[in-house]
Amino acid sequence: MASEIIRTPFSRRRLLQLMGGAAAAGALASCGGGNSSGGSSGPLKVIGAGSQEAGLRKALDEYKKQNGSFEFNLSFSPADQLQTALRAQLAAGNAPDLHAVYPGNGSAMSMVQLSKANLLADLSEQAWTQKIPAGFKGAYQQDGKTHIFSPGTSVLGAIYNKKAFAKAGVEIPTTWSELLTVCETLKKKGIIPLALGAQTPWVTQLINYALVPGTVYAKQPDFDDKMAAGSETFAGSGWADAMNKYLELQKRGFFNDNPNGTTYEQATSMVGTGKAAMAVQVSAVLQAYRAAAPSPDDLGMFPLPATDVAADNWIPGGIVVGLGVSAKSKKADEARKFLEFCGQPEQINAWAEAVACVPLYSEGEAKVDPVLKPFLPYLADDKAVPFMDQRWPNAEVQPTHFAVVQELLGGKTTVEGALKKMDDAYKKTA
Repeated sequence: MASEIIRTPFSRRRLLQLMGGAAAAGALASCGGGNSSGGSSGPLKVIGAGSQEAGLRKALDEYKKQNGSFEFNLSFSPADQLQTALRAQLAAGNAPDLHAVYPGNGSAMSMVQLSKANLLADLSEQAWTQKIPAGFKGAYQQDGKTHIFSPGTSVLGAIYNKKAFAKAGVEIPTTWSELLTVCETLKKKGIIPLALGAQTPWVTQLINYALVPGTVYAKQPDFDDKMAAGSETFAGSGWADAMNKYLELQKRGFFNDNPNGTTYEQATSMVGTGKAAMAVQVSAVLQAYRAAAPSPDDLGMFPLPATDVAADNWIPGGIVVGLGVSAKSKKADEARKFLEFCGQPEQINAWAEAVACVPLYSEGEAKVDPVLKPFLPYLADDKAVPFMDQRWPNAEVQPTHFAVVQELLGGKTTVEGALKKMDDAYKKTA
């Protein structure tokens, strides 16, 4: 994967305030590195999210090189299965030793939810945890204890096929109106403007996540605090503008046919092959899009504009999906040793580079994928906010969001009805 050293001009302090847990990962199950799992003997059983694959495989393989007796059994699960089947396994005490965990709060497999249920081992004694800046602690720690390892910060925007853009003669848009014009031109050229795999639940949220920083947070940076205080609602905010724009893209025919019947993998293939020009996605899955393209250089990424004033457009950014150790694992010590290895600066850099994210910390200059260059000015100018679910108070809002977007796309609800359901879910207490 193409990479280079980028001298990051943005405020490190501001970057390290970006905390988020967007559930963005889906892949077919795959295994490697060991035999079948079992008890306290045998290989370490690891279940990851799809967006972790490039970095997690690299880390496991490197650890095995340095520890010849180490064996592992690695598989990957779609996000919805992580949220249901894996959570049930954790509660029953038969979960994998090491598994995907989402940063912060907001989902059933988030660090806060799992640590409150005493399902995650404490990692606080590991040296790398002392390098977590204050702005990141809410994503990694609960009650002062670290329960998750994550290599760094991902951004969310439009992954695009450069050849498709060139064929249609269009340029990267910087305002919402320009985006609509670009989409119309692409459509007239016979190219699907935006691939949307909404059959895969976690994909449904991404367009809203890309638009809400501009429609909500640019005007109300303290929106999350107001929501928590009960003085603001989804329905009465710029969330309505974002959802209406989401529907406008559909009504103008800018998505592929039947988004609710299209998977993440199918949408990835559409963009990689140039059948579709764009998909709104997190940078952590860029590797999968590159793998679907004839050449990785065919693909780029840019911030998705949400407003007609370029200066008012903000971006979402958040810590990528991490790993936690099952509190009931019989191989917890071995799992902890692996995470301590992952926390070394050279390993963090390697993992971050593999999944196109900005590393948690770096001794010297960090390696940052060139695809992130268009996003760096937003980080520098404090125009970035965490993935929305990071500040949601429970694990009810996110699946409600998934469901209402599918209902919107299927014509089964209105924006008002969708946001009311999200407000109702937000008010639920454990």
